[in-house]
Amino acid sequence: MIKYMTDKATALMGWVDARLPVTEAYKKHMSEYYAPKNFNFWYFFGVLSMVVLINQLLTGIWLTMFYTPTAEGAFASIEYIMRDVEMGWIIRYMHAVGASAFFLVVYLHMFRGLLYGSYKAPRELVWIFGMLIYLALMAEGFMGYVLPWGNMSYWGAQVIISLFGAIPYIGEDLTVWIRGDYLLSGASLNRFFALHVVAIPIVLLALVVLHILALHEVGSNNPDGVEIKKKKNAQGIPLDGIPFHPYYSVKDTVGTIVFLIGFAAVIFFFPTGGGYLIEAPNFEPADPLKTPAHIAPVWYYGAFYAMLRAVPHKLSGVIVMFGAIAILFLLPWLDRNPVKSIRYKGMLTKVATMVFAAVFVMLTWLGTQPATALYTFLAQVGTFYYFAFFISLLFLHKFETAKPVPERVTG
Repeated sequence: MIKYMTDKATALMGWVDARLPVTEAYKKHMSEYYAPKNFNFWYFFGVLSMVVLINQLLTGIWLTMFYTPTAEGAFASIEYIMRDVEMGWIIRYMHAVGASAFFLVVYLHMFRGLLYGSYKAPRELVWIFGMLIYLALMAEGFMGYVLPWGNMSYWGAQVIISLFGAIPYIGEDLTVWIRGDYLLSGASLNRFFALHVVAIPIVLLALVVLHILALHEVGSNNPDGVEIKKKKNAQGIPLDGIPFHPYYSVKDTVGTIVFLIGFAAVIFFFPTGGGYLIEAPNFEPADPLKTPAHIAPVWYYGAFYAMLRAVPHKLSGVIVMFGAIAILFLLPWLDRNPVKSIRYKGMLTKVATMVFAAVFVMLTWLGTQPATALYTFLAQVGTFYYFAFFISLLFLHKFETAKPVPERVTG
Protein backbone atom coordinates (compact mmCIF):
# COMPACT_ATOMS: atom_id res chain seq x y z
CA MET A 1 0.00 0.00 0.00
CA ILE A 2 2.80 2.41 0.94
CA LYS A 3 4.66 1.62 -2.29
CA TYR A 4 1.45 2.19 -4.27
CA MET A 5 0.92 5.61 -2.65
CA THR A 6 4.58 6.53 -3.18
CA ASP A 7 4.39 5.60 -6.85
CA LYS A 8 1.21 7.64 -7.30
CA ALA A 9 2.80 10.66 -5.57
CA THR A 10 5.88 10.36 -7.78
CA ALA A 11 3.72 10.12 -10.87
CA LEU A 12 1.70 13.15 -9.82
CA MET A 13 4.86 15.16 -9.13
CA GLY A 14 6.22 14.14 -12.53
CA TRP A 15 3.01 15.36 -14.17
CA VAL A 16 3.28 18.71 -12.35
CA ASP A 17 7.01 19.08 -13.13
CA ALA A 18 6.33 18.56 -16.82
CA ARG A 19 4.09 21.62 -16.72
CA LEU A 20 5.61 23.65 -13.87
CA PRO A 21 9.22 23.01 -12.72
CA VAL A 22 8.46 22.79 -9.00
CA THR A 23 11.12 20.18 -8.21
CA GLU A 24 13.72 22.02 -10.23
CA ALA A 25 12.95 25.28 -8.42
CA TYR A 26 13.08 23.49 -5.05
CA LYS A 27 16.50 22.08 -5.85
CA LYS A 28 17.85 25.37 -7.17
CA HIS A 29 16.72 27.44 -4.19
CA MET A 30 16.77 24.93 -1.34
CA SER A 31 18.29 21.45 -1.46
CA GLU A 32 20.95 22.21 -4.08
CA TYR A 33 21.55 25.84 -3.22
CA TYR A 34 24.96 25.77 -1.56
CA ALA A 35 25.44 28.43 1.08
CA PRO A 36 28.72 29.14 2.89
CA LYS A 37 29.19 26.86 5.89
CA ASN A 38 30.27 29.69 8.22
CA PHE A 39 27.05 31.68 8.56
CA ASN A 40 26.76 33.21 12.02
CA PHE A 41 24.18 34.98 14.19
CA TRP A 42 23.90 37.94 11.80
CA TYR A 43 22.48 35.75 9.05
CA PHE A 44 19.28 35.04 10.98
CA PHE A 45 17.82 38.44 10.19
CA GLY A 46 17.20 37.85 6.49
CA VAL A 47 14.98 34.88 7.30
CA LEU A 48 13.36 36.74 10.20
CA SER A 49 12.39 39.57 7.86
CA MET A 50 10.51 36.99 5.79
CA VAL A 51 8.80 35.68 8.93
CA VAL A 52 7.66 39.17 9.91
CA LEU A 53 6.53 39.91 6.35
CA ILE A 54 4.27 36.85 6.44
CA ASN A 55 2.94 37.97 9.83
CA GLN A 56 2.15 41.43 8.47
CA LEU A 57 0.39 40.07 5.40
CA LEU A 58 -1.77 37.57 7.30
CA THR A 59 -2.72 39.88 10.16
CA GLY A 60 -3.25 42.74 7.71
CA ILE A 61 -5.69 40.70 5.65
CA TRP A 62 -7.60 39.83 8.80
CA LEU A 63 -7.72 43.45 10.00
CA THR A 64 -9.14 44.68 6.68
CA MET A 65 -12.20 42.50 7.31
CA PHE A 66 -13.21 44.79 10.18
CA TYR A 67 -11.55 48.11 9.36
CA THR A 68 -13.54 51.05 7.99
CA PRO A 69 -11.40 53.43 5.85
CA THR A 70 -13.34 56.61 6.53
CA ALA A 71 -12.58 59.61 8.72
CA GLU A 72 -15.79 58.96 10.66
CA GLY A 73 -15.36 55.23 11.14
CA ALA A 74 -11.61 54.43 11.16
CA PHE A 75 -10.86 55.05 14.84
CA ALA A 76 -14.15 53.45 15.93
CA SER A 77 -13.39 50.35 13.85
CA ILE A 78 -10.02 49.97 15.58
CA GLU A 79 -11.77 50.21 18.95
CA TYR A 80 -14.27 47.62 17.76
CA ILE A 81 -11.45 45.27 16.77
CA MET A 82 -9.72 45.77 20.12
CA ARG A 83 -12.80 45.44 22.35
CA ASP A 84 -15.52 43.43 20.59
CA VAL A 85 -13.95 41.16 17.97
CA GLU A 86 -12.90 37.84 19.44
CA MET A 87 -9.07 37.78 19.67
CA GLY A 88 -9.08 41.06 17.76
CA TRP A 89 -6.74 42.75 20.23
CA ILE A 90 -3.97 40.21 19.71
CA ILE A 91 -4.24 40.38 15.91
CA ARG A 92 -4.09 44.18 16.02
CA TYR A 93 -1.06 44.12 18.34
CA MET A 94 0.63 41.47 16.20
CA HIS A 95 0.31 43.84 13.26
CA ALA A 96 1.25 47.03 15.11
CA VAL A 97 4.21 45.52 16.97
CA GLY A 98 5.07 43.57 13.81
CA ALA A 99 5.74 46.86 12.01
CA SER A 100 8.45 47.72 14.55
CA ALA A 101 9.77 44.15 14.44
CA PHE A 102 9.97 44.37 10.65
CA PHE A 103 12.11 47.49 10.73
CA LEU A 104 14.26 46.12 13.55
CA VAL A 105 15.21 42.94 11.68
CA VAL A 106 15.65 44.87 8.40
CA TYR A 107 18.01 47.38 10.06
CA LEU A 108 20.03 44.52 11.54
CA HIS A 109 20.00 42.75 8.16
CA MET A 110 21.31 45.91 6.50
CA PHE A 111 23.97 46.34 9.17
CA ARG A 112 25.16 42.78 8.55
CA GLY A 113 25.53 43.68 4.88
CA LEU A 114 27.60 46.70 5.91
CA LEU A 115 29.80 44.61 8.21
CA TYR A 116 30.63 41.90 5.69
CA GLY A 117 30.51 43.88 2.45
CA SER A 118 27.49 42.05 1.06
CA TYR A 119 26.86 44.98 -1.29
CA LYS A 120 30.16 44.63 -3.14
CA ALA A 121 30.61 42.91 -6.52
CA PRO A 122 28.99 40.72 -7.69
CA ARG A 123 26.09 41.56 -5.32
CA GLU A 124 25.39 45.18 -6.23
CA LEU A 125 21.97 44.31 -7.65
CA VAL A 126 21.10 42.29 -4.53
CA TRP A 127 21.82 45.42 -2.47
CA ILE A 128 19.83 47.69 -4.81
CA PHE A 129 16.79 45.41 -4.61
CA GLY A 130 17.21 45.33 -0.83
CA MET A 131 17.26 49.11 -0.65
CA LEU A 132 14.16 49.31 -2.85
CA ILE A 133 12.49 46.93 -0.39
CA TYR A 134 13.52 49.26 2.42
CA LEU A 135 12.10 52.26 0.56
CA ALA A 136 8.83 50.45 -0.11
CA LEU A 137 8.73 49.37 3.52
CA MET A 138 9.09 52.99 4.67
CA ALA A 139 6.17 54.00 2.45
CA GLU A 140 4.13 51.01 3.64
CA GLY A 141 4.86 51.81 7.27
CA PHE A 142 3.85 55.46 6.86
CA MET A 143 0.56 54.61 5.15
CA GLY A 144 -0.23 52.03 7.82
CA TYR A 145 0.64 54.45 10.60
CA VAL A 146 -2.05 56.85 9.39
CA LEU A 147 -4.83 54.24 9.19
CA PRO A 148 -5.77 54.03 12.91
CA TRP A 149 -6.70 57.73 12.59
CA GLY A 150 -5.50 58.46 16.10
CA ASN A 151 -4.38 61.94 17.01
CA MET A 152 -0.67 61.23 16.53
CA SER A 153 -1.41 59.48 13.23
CA TYR A 154 -3.26 62.55 12.04
CA TRP A 155 -0.69 65.13 13.08
CA GLY A 156 2.27 62.98 12.10
CA ALA A 157 0.80 62.69 8.60
CA GLN A 158 0.25 66.46 8.53
CA VAL A 159 3.93 67.09 9.31
CA ILE A 160 5.31 64.53 6.85
CA ILE A 161 3.04 65.49 3.95
CA SER A 162 3.73 69.19 4.53
CA LEU A 163 7.42 68.53 3.84
CA PHE A 164 6.63 68.12 0.16
CA GLY A 165 5.32 71.68 0.19
CA ALA A 166 8.93 72.87 0.52
CA ILE A 167 9.70 71.72 -3.03
CA PRO A 168 9.88 74.82 -5.24
CA TYR A 169 7.15 75.46 -7.83
CA ILE A 170 5.32 72.12 -7.46
CA GLY A 171 5.28 71.75 -3.67
CA GLU A 172 1.77 73.00 -2.95
CA ASP A 173 0.18 71.11 -5.82
CA LEU A 174 2.08 67.98 -4.83
CA THR A 175 0.80 68.07 -1.24
CA VAL A 176 -2.78 68.46 -2.48
CA TRP A 177 -2.25 65.53 -4.86
CA ILE A 178 -0.86 63.33 -2.07
CA ARG A 179 -3.70 64.19 0.32
CA GLY A 180 -6.38 64.04 -2.35
CA ASP A 181 -7.87 67.11 -0.67
CA TYR A 182 -6.87 70.56 0.53
CA LEU A 183 -6.74 69.20 4.08
CA LEU A 184 -5.98 65.79 5.53
CA SER A 185 -9.37 64.12 5.37
CA GLY A 186 -11.31 60.96 4.65
CA ALA A 187 -10.18 61.15 1.02
CA SER A 188 -6.56 60.97 2.21
CA LEU A 189 -7.33 58.07 4.51
CA ASN A 190 -9.09 56.15 1.76
CA ARG A 191 -6.20 56.44 -0.69
CA PHE A 192 -3.65 55.59 2.01
CA PHE A 193 -5.69 52.49 2.77
CA ALA A 194 -5.66 51.44 -0.90
CA LEU A 195 -1.91 51.99 -1.14
CA HIS A 196 -1.19 50.22 2.15
CA VAL A 197 -3.37 47.19 1.47
CA VAL A 198 -2.99 46.67 -2.29
CA ALA A 199 -0.45 48.71 -4.24
CA ILE A 200 2.64 48.77 -2.01
CA PRO A 201 2.37 45.11 -0.87
CA ILE A 202 2.35 44.00 -4.50
CA VAL A 203 5.51 46.03 -5.15
CA LEU A 204 7.06 44.79 -1.91
CA LEU A 205 6.44 41.12 -2.73
CA ALA A 206 7.80 41.55 -6.26
CA LEU A 207 10.95 43.17 -4.89
CA VAL A 208 11.41 40.40 -2.31
CA VAL A 209 11.23 37.78 -5.08
CA LEU A 210 13.75 39.72 -7.19
CA HIS A 211 16.02 40.17 -4.15
CA ILE A 212 16.07 36.41 -3.50
CA LEU A 213 16.48 35.49 -7.18
CA ALA A 214 19.41 37.90 -7.54
CA LEU A 215 20.98 36.53 -4.34
CA HIS A 216 20.68 32.90 -5.43
CA GLU A 217 22.11 33.74 -8.85
CA VAL A 218 25.41 35.10 -7.47
CA GLY A 219 25.43 33.17 -4.19
CA SER A 220 25.42 34.29 -0.57
CA ASN A 221 28.23 36.28 0.98
CA ASN A 222 29.81 35.13 4.26
CA PRO A 223 31.62 36.61 7.29
CA ASP A 224 35.00 36.11 5.59
CA GLY A 225 33.94 37.75 2.34
CA VAL A 226 35.31 34.77 0.40
CA GLU A 227 33.64 33.66 -2.83
CA ILE A 228 32.96 29.95 -2.26
CA LYS A 229 32.19 29.36 -5.95
CA LYS A 230 35.89 29.75 -6.73
CA LYS A 231 36.78 26.49 -4.94
CA LYS A 232 34.73 23.50 -6.15
CA ASN A 233 35.15 19.75 -6.10
CA ALA A 234 34.99 17.41 -9.09
CA GLN A 235 31.16 17.43 -8.98
CA GLY A 236 31.08 21.23 -9.16
CA ILE A 237 30.00 21.63 -5.53
CA PRO A 238 31.67 24.44 -3.53
CA LEU A 239 34.15 22.98 -1.04
CA ASP A 240 33.03 25.44 1.62
CA GLY A 241 29.31 25.20 0.86
CA ILE A 242 26.50 23.16 2.37
CA PRO A 243 22.92 22.71 1.09
CA PHE A 244 20.59 25.39 2.41
CA HIS A 245 18.10 22.62 3.17
CA PRO A 246 18.22 20.90 5.56
CA TYR A 247 21.18 22.55 7.28
CA TYR A 248 20.19 26.21 7.36
CA SER A 249 16.44 25.63 7.15
CA VAL A 250 16.68 23.74 10.47
CA LYS A 251 19.07 26.27 12.00
CA ASP A 252 16.84 29.18 10.94
CA THR A 253 13.84 27.41 12.48
CA VAL A 254 15.56 27.53 15.85
CA GLY A 255 16.34 31.23 15.42
CA THR A 256 12.75 31.89 14.34
CA ILE A 257 11.38 30.17 17.46
CA VAL A 258 13.61 32.29 19.71
CA PHE A 259 12.52 35.43 17.87
CA LEU A 260 8.82 34.52 18.15
CA ILE A 261 9.18 34.00 21.90
CA GLY A 262 10.54 37.54 22.23
CA PHE A 263 7.90 38.86 19.86
CA ALA A 264 5.12 37.22 21.89
CA ALA A 265 6.58 38.63 25.12
CA VAL A 266 6.32 42.17 23.71
CA ILE A 267 2.76 41.61 22.46
CA PHE A 268 1.49 40.20 25.76
CA PHE A 269 3.38 42.33 28.28
CA PHE A 270 4.25 45.72 26.76
CA PRO A 271 2.68 46.14 23.29
CA THR A 272 2.92 49.94 23.41
CA GLY A 273 6.64 49.79 24.21
CA GLY A 274 6.39 52.67 26.64
CA GLY A 275 5.06 54.90 23.86
CA TYR A 276 7.76 54.01 21.33
CA LEU A 277 5.70 51.35 19.54
CA ILE A 278 2.25 52.90 19.94
CA GLU A 279 2.12 56.49 21.22
CA ALA A 280 -0.38 57.58 23.88
CA PRO A 281 -2.03 60.21 21.61
CA ASN A 282 -2.94 57.44 19.18
CA PHE A 283 -5.42 56.09 21.72
CA GLU A 284 -7.39 59.31 21.11
CA PRO A 285 -9.34 59.95 17.88
CA ALA A 286 -7.88 62.37 15.34
CA ASP A 287 -8.67 65.96 16.26
CA PRO A 288 -7.62 68.82 13.93
CA LEU A 289 -8.08 71.24 16.84
CA LYS A 290 -5.93 69.38 19.37
CA THR A 291 -2.24 69.22 18.58
CA PRO A 292 -0.23 66.67 20.62
CA ALA A 293 2.32 68.20 22.98
CA HIS A 294 5.15 66.62 21.00
CA ILE A 295 4.74 65.42 17.42
CA ALA A 296 7.26 62.73 16.59
CA PRO A 297 7.46 59.84 14.14
CA VAL A 298 7.61 56.18 15.12
CA TRP A 299 11.11 55.17 16.22
CA TYR A 300 12.05 53.55 12.91
CA TYR A 301 11.85 56.90 11.13
CA GLY A 302 13.58 58.70 13.98
CA ALA A 303 17.07 58.98 12.47
CA PHE A 304 15.86 60.60 9.26
CA TYR A 305 13.48 62.91 11.13
CA ALA A 306 16.37 63.99 13.35
CA MET A 307 18.39 64.83 10.23
CA LEU A 308 15.45 66.81 8.87
CA ARG A 309 15.21 68.89 12.05
CA ALA A 310 18.98 69.34 12.27
CA VAL A 311 18.87 71.70 9.27
CA PRO A 312 17.14 75.05 10.00
CA HIS A 313 16.04 75.68 6.40
CA LYS A 314 13.02 73.52 5.54
CA LEU A 315 13.91 72.71 1.93
CA SER A 316 17.52 71.98 2.86
CA GLY A 317 16.29 69.69 5.63
CA VAL A 318 14.11 67.78 3.18
CA ILE A 319 17.06 67.41 0.80
CA VAL A 320 19.27 66.13 3.62
CA MET A 321 16.63 63.66 4.78
CA PHE A 322 16.06 62.18 1.31
CA GLY A 323 19.78 62.37 0.61
CA ALA A 324 20.42 60.21 3.68
CA ILE A 325 18.29 57.48 2.10
CA ALA A 326 19.63 57.99 -1.42
CA ILE A 327 23.27 57.65 -0.36
CA LEU A 328 22.56 54.10 0.82
CA PHE A 329 21.86 53.12 -2.80
CA LEU A 330 25.35 54.31 -3.74
CA LEU A 331 27.16 52.25 -1.12
CA PRO A 332 28.46 49.56 -3.55
CA TRP A 333 30.29 52.27 -5.50
CA LEU A 334 31.33 54.46 -2.56
CA ASP A 335 33.19 51.67 -0.77
CA ARG A 336 36.53 51.38 -2.60
CA ASN A 337 38.09 49.07 -0.02
CA PRO A 338 39.31 45.90 -1.80
CA VAL A 339 38.51 43.91 1.36
CA LYS A 340 34.86 42.92 1.86
CA SER A 341 34.59 41.73 5.44
CA ILE A 342 35.19 43.91 8.46
CA ARG A 343 37.10 40.96 9.93
CA TYR A 344 40.05 41.81 7.70
CA LYS A 345 39.69 45.57 7.29
CA GLY A 346 41.99 47.98 9.10
CA MET A 347 41.32 49.53 12.49
CA LEU A 348 40.22 52.90 11.08
CA THR A 349 37.38 51.32 9.12
CA LYS A 350 36.37 49.13 12.07
CA VAL A 351 36.19 52.10 14.44
CA ALA A 352 34.39 54.27 11.87
CA THR A 353 31.78 51.54 11.29
CA MET A 354 31.10 51.02 14.99
CA VAL A 355 30.82 54.78 15.56
CA PHE A 356 28.44 54.97 12.59
CA ALA A 357 26.18 52.35 14.20
CA ALA A 358 26.22 54.26 17.52
CA VAL A 359 25.48 57.56 15.73
CA PHE A 360 22.56 56.04 13.86
CA VAL A 361 21.08 54.74 17.13
CA MET A 362 21.59 58.20 18.69
CA LEU A 363 19.86 59.89 15.74
CA THR A 364 16.99 57.41 15.97
CA TRP A 365 16.47 58.34 19.62
CA LEU A 366 16.87 62.09 18.99
CA GLY A 367 14.16 61.93 16.33
CA THR A 368 11.64 60.80 18.94
CA GLN A 369 12.54 63.57 21.42
CA PRO A 370 11.57 67.27 21.63
CA ALA A 371 13.89 69.55 19.64
CA THR A 372 15.90 71.24 22.39
CA ALA A 373 19.08 73.22 21.65
CA LEU A 374 21.30 70.38 22.89
CA TYR A 375 19.41 67.69 20.96
CA THR A 376 19.49 69.79 17.79
CA PHE A 377 23.26 70.23 18.13
CA LEU A 378 23.73 66.48 18.64
CA ALA A 379 21.54 65.82 15.61
CA GLN A 380 23.66 68.19 13.52
CA VAL A 381 26.85 66.42 14.62
CA GLY A 382 25.26 63.04 13.95
CA THR A 383 24.02 64.12 10.52
CA PHE A 384 27.49 65.34 9.57
CA TYR A 385 29.06 62.06 10.66
CA TYR A 386 26.41 60.02 8.82
CA PHE A 387 27.34 61.53 5.46
CA ALA A 388 31.05 61.79 6.28
CA PHE A 389 31.18 58.05 6.98
CA PHE A 390 29.93 57.11 3.51
CA ILE A 391 32.22 59.63 1.81
CA SER A 392 35.20 58.36 3.84
CA LEU A 393 34.70 54.89 2.38
CA LEU A 394 36.16 56.26 -0.86
CA PHE A 395 39.63 56.70 0.66
CA LEU A 396 39.78 55.46 4.27
CA HIS A 397 41.40 52.15 3.31
CA LYS A 398 44.44 54.01 1.96
CA PHE A 399 45.43 55.03 5.49
CA GLU A 400 45.29 51.60 7.13
CA THR A 401 46.71 48.12 6.79
CA ALA A 402 44.26 45.28 6.16
CA LYS A 403 44.76 41.71 7.32
CA PRO A 404 45.40 39.00 4.72
CA VAL A 405 42.11 37.57 3.43
CA PRO A 406 42.05 33.73 3.46
CA GLU A 407 41.43 31.80 0.26
CA ARG A 408 38.75 29.67 1.94
CA VAL A 409 36.25 30.32 4.73
CA THR A 410 37.66 29.98 8.25
CA GLY A 411 34.44 28.96 10.04
